[in-house]
Amino acid sequence: MAASRMTEPQARELGPTGRPFPAFPDPEPLMEHGPARTVAVCNQKGGVGKTTTTINLGAALAEQGRRVLLVDFDPQGALSVGLGIQPHDIDGTIYNLLMERDVTAHDVLYKTGINGMDLLPSNIDLSGAEVQLVHEVMIDCQPSLGLLTINALACAHGVIIPLECEYFAMRGVALLMETIDKVSRRLNTKLTIDGLLATMYDSRTLHTREVLASIVNGFGDKVFHTVINRTVRFPDATVAGEPITSFDSGSMAANSYRELAKEVLERWRQAGVDHGG
Repeated sequence: MAASRMTEPQARELGPTGRPFPAFPDPEPLMEHGPARTVAVCNQKGGVGKTTTTINLGAALAEQGRRVLLVDFDPQGALSVGLGIQPHDIDGTIYNLLMERDVTAHDVLYKTGINGMDLLPSNIDLSGAEVQLVHEVMIDCQPSLGLLTINALACAHGVIIPLECEYFAMRGVALLMETIDKVSRRLNTKLTIDGLLATMYDSRTLHTREVLASIVNGFGDKVFHTVINRTVRFPDATVAGEPITSFDSGSMAANSYRELAKEVLERWRQAGVDHGG
């Protein structure tokens, strides 16, 4: 189905999560760059919206005047493809970055079609100087809990967990939470869960409503108020190599990610971690 046009949820109305939907303020403009806040978009289950969220939340943050760097940590290169860059056409690769000392992150930095949003289409050492020139680094993790994902978590400040509103998507959450807990205790004490994002929601079906209620019941305020509805416009945007915010700017899908960007920024502001650790 095509994404319908709609206004943003009105403040204090009950949202899809069953909680009053807050009015998230427009964020104050940042007057300086860096140190960047690094966020891993992570779930070991495939097809839950990790790449879609990385692209579209990144684009929505860029619309808010943030400098955003997207990092493709998935060997399949879905993030790159979703931004119109074919991995087989890329000269710089993970091998070059890891094995050749004279190759830097800047050598494989790609401009996207979105002002303020760049792409690193491979695994990198995020301690490079380029991180000082952006506000947020968003890492699109592969659908596993292997070494690439562990390394992403080890260098991240926060984790955003997209979770499909489907029963089987819930089964792996406990293992993911256990992994995040181990990384935060043993490798990265600054790692926090920024939030769980319900994706592929369809209010017309009892099943997705029950799953969303179960997610909120289990994780409470860690669940974002913003919910991403199921729509064919996301795959359409992927084929076009664009974020939904530019491909179909007035759609409900685009506005949902804009609302999510404001919610994420407000959470960071309240936690005192608007950028940097």
